[in-house]
Amino acid sequence: MNLHNAKKTALPIMNLVRMQGVPILDQLHLEERLLRSDFKNWCILNVGTPQPTIVMGVSGKPSELINIKSVIYNQVPVIRRFTGGGTVIVDKETIFVTLICSRQAVPLLNLYPQPIMSWTGTLYHDALSDFGKFQLRENDYVFNNLKFGGNAQSITKNRWIHHTSFLWDYDVKNMDYLKHPPRSPKYRLERSHEEFLCKMKDFVPSKLIFIEKTLNSLQKHFVLQPIQADDINALNIPYAPSSRLLTKEELEKELLSTTA
Repeated sequence: MNLHNAKKTALPIMNLVRMQGVPILDQLHLEERLLRSDFKNWCILNVGTPQPTIVMGVSGKPSELINIKSVIYNQVPVIRRFTGGGTVIVDKETIFVTLICSRQAVPLLNLYPQPIMSWTGTLYHDALSDFGKFQLRENDYVFNNLKFGGNAQSITKNRWIHHTSFLWDYDVKNMDYLKHPPRSPKYRLERSHEEFLCKMKDFVPSKLIFIEKTLNSLQKHFVLQPIQADDINALNIPYAPSSRLLTKEELEKELLSTTA
């Protein structure tokens, strides 16, 4: 749909940025920049991050969420992102989808976590219901009661962000870096990571089909306007990112606090 048709249908414009293998920390910096210093609607699609990386929510405590000794020994990067939500380990097979929207972008949507979560659940149900029993369970996307998508959000006065890590595939051994979280959804029923998670590739024929279906679903609500990631730098938008890598010293301090 072109911009002329967008005016006729009154659908808002959403800039679409498609990336391949951009490190997740760089992506988080870009997202926060667009959330806090821009006014447009954005969808950011990134397929894979170069190395296995743990990403925690803004208030996450490493001592509660990760096996620090093995993380330090194997030099696994740990990021504290600017949004809430739980802890994930992502890698080159993770598909990241981020929506950044203004208050008016979705009619009648109240800017609170649960209404936004419910709206995105409808969006992905439209994209994925042909491939399995898709559900939004609490704050997770699941097939047949197995989680494949974890979400996090941040809401400002006039804008919101909802980003998802989709587990297309993963190395089961990497899940050992994560502890069983102290707070988990009721539907998890104390299941281990291996029992609780599933791989999207076991349900959806290909990454390209998933992306195509997701974009088709988005186009029912927005006119998608492709933008090159490099062009965003030309916008000269000032920002001060808060997502960051935790240092080895910080992790060692956390480890000492658990053994003292």
